[in-house]
Amino acid sequence: MATLLYRLGRASFRRRRLVAVVWLVVLVGLGAAALTLKGPTASNFSMPGTESQRAIDLLAERFPAASGATGTIAVKAPQPGQLGTPEGQAVVKQVTQEAATLPGVVGAVDPYQVQALSPDGRYALIQVQFAGRADEVTDAQRAAYEQVGTRAEAQGWQVAPGGEVLNAEPEVGSTEALGVLVAALVLIVTFGSLVAAGMTMLNALIGVGVGMAGLYALSGAVELTGTAPILALMLGLAVGIDYSLFITSRHRQNLRDGLSPEEAVGRAVGTAGSAVVFAGATVVIALAGLAVVNIPFLTVMGLAAAGTVTVAVLVAITLAPALLGFASRKVLPRRLRRPEASRVAEDRSDFGFRWARWVAKLRIPVILVGLVGLGLLALPAQDMRLALPDAATAAEGTPARVNNDLVQEGFDAGFTGRLAVVVTADSPQATQAAVPQVTALVQKTDGVLAVAPPQFDPSGRTALLGVIPKTGPTDAATETLVHDIRDHVGGIRNADVLLTGATAIGIDVSEKLSDALPVYLLLVVGLSVLLLMLVFRSVLVPVKAALGFLLTVAATFGITVAVFQQGHLAGLIGLDTPGPLVSFLPILLIGILFGLAMDYEVFLVSRMREDFVHGDTARKATINGMGHGARVVTAAALIMISVFGGFVFLHDPVIKSMGFALAVGVAIDAFVVRMTIVPAVMSLLDKAAWWIPRWLDRILPNVDVEGEGLRAHLTAREPAGV
Repeated sequence: MATLLYRLGRASFRRRRLVAVVWLVVLVGLGAAALTLKGPTASNFSMPGTESQRAIDLLAERFPAASGATGTIAVKAPQPGQLGTPEGQAVVKQVTQEAATLPGVVGAVDPYQVQALSPDGRYALIQVQFAGRADEVTDAQRAAYEQVGTRAEAQGWQVAPGGEVLNAEPEVGSTEALGVLVAALVLIVTFGSLVAAGMTMLNALIGVGVGMAGLYALSGAVELTGTAPILALMLGLAVGIDYSLFITSRHRQNLRDGLSPEEAVGRAVGTAGSAVVFAGATVVIALAGLAVVNIPFLTVMGLAAAGTVTVAVLVAITLAPALLGFASRKVLPRRLRRPEASRVAEDRSDFGFRWARWVAKLRIPVILVGLVGLGLLALPAQDMRLALPDAATAAEGTPARVNNDLVQEGFDAGFTGRLAVVVTADSPQATQAAVPQVTALVQKTDGVLAVAPPQFDPSGRTALLGVIPKTGPTDAATETLVHDIRDHVGGIRNADVLLTGATAIGIDVSEKLSDALPVYLLLVVGLSVLLLMLVFRSVLVPVKAALGFLLTVAATFGITVAVFQQGHLAGLIGLDTPGPLVSFLPILLIGILFGLAMDYEVFLVSRMREDFVHGDTARKATINGMGHGARVVTAAALIMISVFGGFVFLHDPVIKSMGFALAVGVAIDAFVVRMTIVPAVMSLLDKAAWWIPRWLDRILPNVDVEGEGLRAHLTAREPAGV
């Protein structure tokens, strides 16, 4: 692979104008396709095979009027008891009528008919039924819904529309641009050259532009959740900058060793580019592996992110050498641009070498402190709770949060997360007979506050009962209630009884993801051991890398739970209300951190192996590998942290938690695990780190990530003057 990439790098250097034009044409073409073919993103989380999803599908087939998105308008009178006056009733009926005539609305329920009034006569809830799903509601329909009740508000009433219909696509604002700015500053400090920093950033931005344009061009044919493009953008930016950084850093070192620009580019792509391809492949495999969980929205999110990472790798090994060709020796600081000035002796007294010597000397205390520290950070993870996001954790001041707070102010928390029981049979008579039984059983269940009168479809074969729990949607008691209701109605004969609703869907999604998490973690860990065994021809190095990855994941989960669920230091990141972690965060985090952890592992340990196989002692090879790689890995990690951290300042709590967890995970893995614990363990293992049984060494294919085959190729051609 290294020899192939070496030739690709040189070819891209020689034909740099053609390569640059091709990528620009691809960018413009996909950009035009994105503008013309872009489709809407979905805000629903479907879960095939679950009871809640079967109920939704059944309603769509037999009771389409009740299968669309729902909204709840909370109305608050200026004074208690005012809802009982003729004037108050007129105001509420006027708001109800206004909601019923909105575009896209099937109907609105008069709160006086269903007694959706608070005991003090000050609060009322108007249920609104839309024809389409939440993601099918247009921006114009949503805007009209949010404006309901303006006349009532002019009279001193408070009207707050809410419900799942307000689930909109998260927006990317200007705050995450701060992360890109910090990344640019890190590049300037690392390279000491505006040309090198600017070229690296330009390369990454072109890559992420191509990836995102391609993703949006496909969105007309593939349903994307609102978070999928954000995750793809987040990862595409981070890995795009890092991969270009690795290749540019090796190219600069080759120039300083006296190689010509073309030869320096070829060897940089052949060596660092091999690590980039391997690292990118691990990220892509881990993200694509989310498909094994068999959850459609998660599969799409993984494949979308994997696509942008793939583009980032292709751009790094083709466009980066082309841009390096345009820059020539300007990628070096001014004082080193002349060939004779660039040949300087290697400085082995800088921080990377000094840190490696210190860690090797104190390896046992370092390992113990690292393990204990990460173990303590991981403790909160044992209390981790998962749920789909609800309005209670939305940013303060948003319409969804205002509505949620007003509902809880006047009613019990359960009014914000109603359940729905679907009763269906082959005949209207069977359904009519089953409904009273179901109602009685549900009312007897602990945790149920009220059961609304049934609504029947036109055929009379399907009935829908609204259930109001005593607790909120993400409360542990509500999860227990969902299971209890299903157990109680499971014995109904001659009719199918299914429990659904946004709250039940969220619980089903979270449980399925929790069940899939250990399987996926085992898959990822097994994959890491196999891939690293191929790369390093070792047994203990892959095991050590996998254990380090598990430490990273555990500590990251612990910190994220402490901040987002328990609320410690939540104010520092602008989190208004702590709550359960979004249910798909842990499994996504495992997939992404796996790829990034292998990135740093390969970059550091491949240099250790390179020096070891060329005659250095195991201890010296460990120090040299750390010394050569510390600066670049530090810069790469800071860039990753900056890009991911920029998304922490978005208002959407889901994106905020994803950015935070990824930034923390990268920081822990790069600085604590890979640059501290790994060299300490390598120093402790000494030669045993590189042991592998002969039979295993014979059957493993040689992927040549560290470029041994390339060096042999270059050595063989030198006598011929090639």
